[in-house]
Amino acid sequence: MTVTGATPPHVPRSALADTVLARLTPAYAAAGDPGRAVTMRDYMKDVAPFLGIPTPARRALSRTVLAGTPRPDEADCTAIALRCWALPEREYHYFAVDYLRRHAARCGSGFLPVTRYLVTTVPWWDTVDLLAAHVVGTLVTADPELTADMDAWITDGDLWAVRTALLHQLAWKERTDAERLFGYCLLQSGHPDFFVRKAIGWALRAYARTDPGAVRAFLARERGRFAPLSVREALKNIGA
Repeated sequence: MTVTGATPPHVPRSALADTVLARLTPAYAAAGDPGRAVTMRDYMKDVAPFLGIPTPARRALSRTVLAGTPRPDEADCTAIALRCWALPEREYHYFAVDYLRRHAARCGSGFLPVTRYLVTTVPWWDTVDLLAAHVVGTLVTADPELTADMDAWITDGDLWAVRTALLHQLAWKERTDAERLFGYCLLQSGHPDFFVRKAIGWALRAYARTDPGAVRAFLARERGRFAPLSVREALKNIGA
């Protein structure tokens, strides 16, 4: 299990977070299934302990937990996310990710360091990919100056920061900065880690739905620089 040596960001005071956590922890704990928890933990390669709540049931519980709560501001989002991340069971992390996906547009550029902590702490694809595409991507869309941070993350020593930079444009479609996407892929084309190589292919495949010709032309020029895994992922559904 990978945690991190990073110091957690400051957790701001938030009455909303107090309310949400007071409802959330007993609701989730009561719904746990120890047998299912073992299976879920094994499937996620022991990244964290689980309570054993299947996704549909967990999201139904979350709706109950959040019923009647006001819309958050950035401090509320920060407090809820960090307090959930401090709990060991993975379902609390999933709650935080779902909450941030829903309210990312209510956060400003100052939220990016919080997201950086989340993607590099107890990191695995199950949380990192959603944060990359739906939280980091939203923040960068709202404040293009954060592109400079993505330019730094793509050469970071933390593979999950690299994966986040590769995937942050995943939902941008025609708004994708193709030159930057292709440049990021080339920068990490020789990366030894499976999760970075997979992300390269996934990012290219997502953009290929918008401009398959550009992706084919890029790979025609640069294919030899990429691992076979990256190329296979990139060309799924569009052909060589």
